[in-house]
Amino acid sequence: MAEKNNLISGATGDWEIVLGLEVHAQIDSNAKLFSGASAEFGAEPNAQVSLVDAAMPGMLPVINWFCVEQAVRTGLGLKAQINNYSVFDRKNYFYPDLPQGYQISQFQQPIVGTGAIEIDLADGEVKEIGIERLHLEQDAGKSLHDQHPNMSYVDLNRSGVALMEIVSDPDMRSAAEAQAYVKKLRAILRYLGTCDGNMEQGSLRADVNVSVRKPGDPLGTRCEIKNVNSIRFIGQAIEYEARRQVDLIEDGGAVETGLSPISRSALFKPAKTEPITILATAFGSWPSAAASKKAAFSASPTSTPAS
Repeated sequence: MAEKNNLISGATGDWEIVLGLEVHAQIDSNAKLFSGASAEFGAEPNAQVSLVDAAMPGMLPVINWFCVEQAVRTGLGLKAQINNYSVFDRKNYFYPDLPQGYQISQFQQPIVGTGAIEIDLADGEVKEIGIERLHLEQDAGKSLHDQHPNMSYVDLNRSGVALMEIVSDPDMRSAAEAQAYVKKLRAILRYLGTCDGNMEQGSLRADVNVSVRKPGDPLGTRCEIKNVNSIRFIGQAIEYEARRQVDLIEDGGAVETGLSPISRSALFKPAKTEPITILATAFGSWPSAAASKKAAFSASPTSTPAS
């Protein structure tokens, strides 16, 4: 793909990529978001499933407040607004590995509001990427398709594990910027101790929203690539999808809102509110943000040893 100043060359001229990411970060916690079952990775299938995780009748979720603290800690690390009042909602959609038939998430009133991340680019430029929100939600279980020739199995160990969904503004303009953003976000989460960032285990994965437009035009129609769990794959997916959209538009077609053809997941929609609220007040003192320490060290005068 020919690129100059983050523009894609097409038959009708140059095109600009517009990118926004929704990063799902598994909270580093011993227990799940609404049950006391272990959230440790690598256990035998269905060995860490409580009655709440299995959606047994009459089972009510009880919030794990440590996960709330971890979300607040992350919000502060992102220089974001911490909302004193937030609400959980139900998002209804069907997956065979989602026993409840809905996901407990947050929609209109998330725990963390707007913030920002500064990314370091290859040419030495520092660019600020806006954060729209951070909200808490449950993870789904896992379908296993390689255990039997005619059937799929379901492992619910991951069902109910606490996730932070960190939603960026559409401020990125190239695959390299998106990769730098994920690297920086992962470094912040690891520094704060709120997520281990192990993408190969699914602890950190991204939904990538891609659109293209002529420079200076309004935003184009976006497509979403779901559950990308590699920084290299994020770059490859963006380049493929951006080129696909440019070719489609220049051939007289139109980009349709929804999932990119290279994505395999399903969409879901918000539904009625889950009757749980949380109050995020002071949780004690937090460590300084990594970026702030870096700036402080950079600004400190360098001492020269006496000869």
